[in-house]
Amino acid sequence: MPFTNKLTRILIVDDDEDDFFITSDYIREIENAQFEIVWANQFNKALEWMCSGAFDIYFVDYRLGAKTGVDLLKEAVETNCEQPIILLTGKGNREIDREAMRLGAFDYLVKSELNTEKLERTIRYALERSSYINAIKKNEQKFRNIFEQSLDAVFVTDMELKFLELNPAAITMLGISRETANQLALSDFLVNDALPMHFKIMLQSGNDIQDKEIEIKTPAGEHRFCILSASVETDMEGGNYVQGILHDISNLKKAEWLTLQTEKLAAAGRLVRTLAHEVRNPLNNISLSADQLIQEVKDEEGQLYLDVIRRNSARISTIITELLNSSRPSEIELSSTSIQELLQEVIDQAADSMQLKNVELVVNFPQQPFYVLADRSKLKIAFMNLVVNAIEAMEQVENARLLLSLSSRDELVLCEVTDNGSGIPAENLGRLFEPYYTSKRNGMGLGLASTMNIIQSHKGYIEVHSKPGKGTTFLVHLPIE
Repeated sequence: MPFTNKLTRILIVDDDEDDFFITSDYIREIENAQFEIVWANQFNKALEWMCSGAFDIYFVDYRLGAKTGVDLLKEAVETNCEQPIILLTGKGNREIDREAMRLGAFDYLVKSELNTEKLERTIRYALERSSYINAIKKNEQKFRNIFEQSLDAVFVTDMELKFLELNPAAITMLGISRETANQLALSDFLVNDALPMHFKIMLQSGNDIQDKEIEIKTPAGEHRFCILSASVETDMEGGNYVQGILHDISNLKKAEWLTLQTEKLAAAGRLVRTLAHEVRNPLNNISLSADQLIQEVKDEEGQLYLDVIRRNSARISTIITELLNSSRPSEIELSSTSIQELLQEVIDQAADSMQLKNVELVVNFPQQPFYVLADRSKLKIAFMNLVVNAIEAMEQVENARLLLSLSSRDELVLCEVTDNGSGIPAENLGRLFEPYYTSKRNGMGLGLASTMNIIQSHKGYIEVHSKPGKGTTFLVHLPIE
């Protein structure tokens, strides 16, 4: 029996004292149980006790003067009364029974049918059910707190991946409002257009999505790399839904990429220094020998060939110097610089090229100036490289359009250079900033390597997003002064 040693507090709400005594006598006849039974004959007093949670179970008569037990039940439930409420009535009424159960009553009893056995069973079942419900509520609250406070994006969707519920972290990660969330689907954010159908097929066939790396794009155009895990669950009505987690690894990917580029630059630098040392020694001997022969050889044809040797030796020496400079950390002299003014100077210098190649320029600079600590001349070279590359990428494009925009986020200035040119194949993106890598016929592959070197020397970093046939975006991040 569940009543061992524990005192069960019962409130009987009835405006008829005789009915109260009859009901309480039946309850006291229950064996192996301890009860504290209190009578309330007024609606307001009963509601006050019920809202305070002072009792373990409530028996409420349907007839309570001007109001009914259903009215009391409704008000008690609305004020978060969590203890079981059992409605009593003089005679059975199916409509009252249905209404009481709909409002949250645990049971519905007819007074004329009461006896000790029925009341014992009713109290026992009601207390057990209440205990289960309270345990479920506590667990629900615990998991709700985990859901709300999780730093990872947690979401629930239907089988078509349309959002049903999102936690605050998901709202922030996706850059949307809670009001518009239910109008969107996970597929609206996936950069890879083939993934939504692939995910639907996997989930509908009973397979979970485990630690899948994906790229998402927010409505504001921000790209994020995430780890997706999702599974199909079944609700109480037997319907299926998808629950999942998005873990943002953008910063980790960015750090890995920057580390890889730094290591590539360092390896290339070591290679260049070795080659420069090995090439310059014999090159010096060639130059010295040519200088000596010029003094000794008097005929014009000999002088012509010696001039060719000297010019090309000097050109090789210059190339070696450029290679060494590109691989060496850039030495900079910092001063407070308006990034708007610097970019305007870049625009002015590139104006002729844009005009000759019919490139439309779109500038989106905020009125508030952004200041960075920069070596003005070197940072101008970095941006000029990006602008020139963008213009050259649009040579075969009709309605060529170059976008330069500035914004700020997390104490960083974001400088965007976007073209609608030929784009860069995905397999080439990883090599884009490697020294000496180029897709241009006459290029040396030092422009973007030099650009990254300069940006990193300013404690910034650069990102690139591109789709073949649609264009390329370079995002330069610089710390605000």
